[in-house]
Amino acid sequence: MSKNIVSLENIAVSFDGEKVLNNISLDIKDKEFVTLLGPSGCGKTTTLRTIGGFITPDSGSVKFDGKDITSLPPYKRNVNTVFQRYALFPHLNVFENIAFGLKVKKFSDKEIQRRVGEMLELVNLKGFEKRSTDRLSGGQQQRVAIARALVNEPKVLLLDEPLGALDLKLRKEMQIELKRMQQRLEITFVYVTHDQEEALTMSDTVVVMKDGDILQVGSPVDIYNEPKNAFVADFIGESNILSGLMVKDLLVEISGKRFECVDTGFGENVGVDVVIRPEDIKLTDEKDAELSGVVQSVTFKGVHYEMVIETYDHNWLVHSTKAAEPGSTVGITFDPYDIHIMNKMK
Repeated sequence: MSKNIVSLENIAVSFDGEKVLNNISLDIKDKEFVTLLGPSGCGKTTTLRTIGGFITPDSGSVKFDGKDITSLPPYKRNVNTVFQRYALFPHLNVFENIAFGLKVKKFSDKEIQRRVGEMLELVNLKGFEKRSTDRLSGGQQQRVAIARALVNEPKVLLLDEPLGALDLKLRKEMQIELKRMQQRLEITFVYVTHDQEEALTMSDTVVVMKDGDILQVGSPVDIYNEPKNAFVADFIGESNILSGLMVKDLLVEISGKRFECVDTGFGENVGVDVVIRPEDIKLTDEKDAELSGVVQSVTFKGVHYEMVIETYDHNWLVHSTKAAEPGSTVGITFDPYDIHIMNKMK
């Protein structure tokens, strides 16, 4: 079990009297790729900047390797940050940009050559040493910013939406690159994004945030398959979210029909939210199913067809490799373990 490298304990932050973080606590493990995920304004960048020392919390503490560093300035923390705007020095070439922090720390020329050489290799920019940064593509500039942060050998690298300015294809390539770098260097990455797919692709642990609170912390698989509430379910991938009644353990009522499920511990005759993912729904003949509806639309998405099926109380989103006929009536079926029960959000 790896140790905690960063611990946030009851962190509260306000700007102009408005609460941005509501007494949040979070443990980040050594050598882990952690993603803070949530919509704009949920507090994820504030959390990152608090770890980096750019924001001092109103209350609570930041611990690094067990030591309290709440009042330590950024340059005294073993943490480096890559911002969305890469902030490269335009008057310095690639080599000089990466070497900047080492020169400030008065490393020998030989050591600077060695470390910068290693970084150029890691970020696939060997041969670009003398190039001016304004002659680089967005993806190359981003690699220089990452190399400049990593060359100081921080224990933790903070990344604030670093792929935001890149096009989709390059973003996907850089997601794989960043994960490879993190695994090879074995350092902790704390990554901020509002992109669910990015979080699921790259992370060991995902932290879902909303309105200054942490709603759920878990592996990508846990967060996708076992969301804690309707917000998490809706934010992570597409979902059918329905109001249900937990009749008793292992039995839930949806749309007036009763279905076996695998959940327990919610009580009897309790209102719940129910999530069923679109890819878990099978279409069948209407006489073979408890629920049936009319196919409203069919859209080809490349890997699957996306269909909207209208029942009397809900429009169901269904993903299937087989398309149903628009206007036809179909049955909707799903297995007990495809039904995910959640407490209703307060």
